[in-house]
Amino acid sequence: MRLTLDRVVAERDWVVQRADRVVPLINLVRSDLGEVFDTDVDPVTDEQYRAEVDAVFADGDLAVNVAAMIAILRELDVEGDYPGFVVDEILGRELAATIAGTQPLRTLGEATFHYADLQVHGDDENAGVDDCEAALAAGFQVRIPGWNWTERESPFSVD
Repeated sequence: MRLTLDRVVAERDWVVQRADRVVPLINLVRSDLGEVFDTDVDPVTDEQYRAEVDAVFADGDLAVNVAAMIAILRELDVEGDYPGFVVDEILGRELAATIAGTQPLRTLGEATFHYADLQVHGDDENAGVDDCEAALAAGFQVRIPGWNWTERESPFSVD
């Protein structure tokens, strides 16, 4: 695979065009996890998602890595699927973590990926596409404000 600026742009455009699939998944995950953790979580709009996609792809070093993982997942299709289960899970988890950001958000992105992945079932596309969509939902739902605990000052800040 060769990554160029044009390919990074194409992957970004693909991610933006998936808003109709990723944003509902983000909101499902937020709703379910909010219920589990007994907290209110704001839903995400298409506009918030697209703005955060733009923010990720505006950072060139981040963008090229995110684009590479997306490109691999979009092309990944192992005959019989199960033998490829490990690689698409690893790539999906890493993509979610990379999008989510630094710790502790990175770990939350990874953990959320596995939950989001259970909610997505690919249609006729390559097997890696559903893992890619789950990773996008997990990573972006962590980045986008709306969780109560991210809206407050940490009680562990040391001056």
